[in-house]
Amino acid sequence: MTLTRLATAWALFQGLLLEALPFLLIGVVIAALARRFAPGGGWLRRLPSHPVWGPLSGAALGFALPACECGNVPVARRLLVGGAPVGTGLGFLFAAPVLNPIVLASTWAAFPDQPWMLLARPLGAVVLALGLSLVLRQLPETQLFRTDLLEERRLNQPLSSVSLLERRTGLVGLEAPQLPLAPPARPSWATVLHHGSREFLDLALLLVMGCTIAALVQSLLPRQWLLAVGSAPTLSILALMVLSLVVSVCSSVDAFLALGFAAQVTPGALLAFLLLGPVIDLKLVGLLGLLFRPRGLVVTAAGASLLVLLMGQWVNLWRL
Repeated sequence: MTLTRLATAWALFQGLLLEALPFLLIGVVIAALARRFAPGGGWLRRLPSHPVWGPLSGAALGFALPACECGNVPVARRLLVGGAPVGTGLGFLFAAPVLNPIVLASTWAAFPDQPWMLLARPLGAVVLALGLSLVLRQLPETQLFRTDLLEERRLNQPLSSVSLLERRTGLVGLEAPQLPLAPPARPSWATVLHHGSREFLDLALLLVMGCTIAALVQSLLPRQWLLAVGSAPTLSILALMVLSLVVSVCSSVDAFLALGFAAQVTPGALLAFLLLGPVIDLKLVGLLGLLFRPRGLVVTAAGASLLVLLMGQWVNLWRL
């Protein structure tokens, strides 16, 4: 790699990292506050577990949280370990990066003269979250989520749902009514700060690794190659999907990046760029690895790509 490409990669790395770190910090702070003020997660277990209403309720939570896809990972993890239904946690994870107020405002600012985009992007994000939740729920939780996440999640499940043996307490053969659980104690601020800072450092390390990979790939893969097929109905969608994986920008600013090449690509390709990146990209792989096992990551990437391709094709049929 030449010095010029190294300099380009370094500049891209700094831009990606500085863009994502504040939102990661916001997500960790929200998760830490949830640990402090709702330690037992009782309200989370009251969220709907219906295969449709569950993901939709999780997506609706995104309207109140100003974090992009990086910051949503620690919040989604806190929802899942706190006992929220799987569909609700997944719906939040996949839809909230687009439905949060910052992203909605930036999309409106970038495309004020394209009202269809102001409707298609949030609607597409909801459809994508709902579809992925329905697909991922077909996998057993032991094949979908990491072992440490499942162990912490089981601790917050009622005994009527999870046995003492599954909680790993070492007690076998006791019925639920014999051991009522006391309400969980609220952790001290020192405990919350300790867990939050450790979680932030772990996630930041994974984010640095993801930004490094994304910057190196960007510097080696010129965008002009992908934009050259911008007028082809299907190839343009596939090219912009690859571009969204590579550039790995946060959903809070990707609309302004897309504005720079909006006139060169088909409408479906433009929408595909704005939908796929917030769900999966190079910088996100490591962060999502804290939630999913490899099979879950593969199914997420494949399912999101297929759904985005189909939605992009439909938009091209409608707009071209």
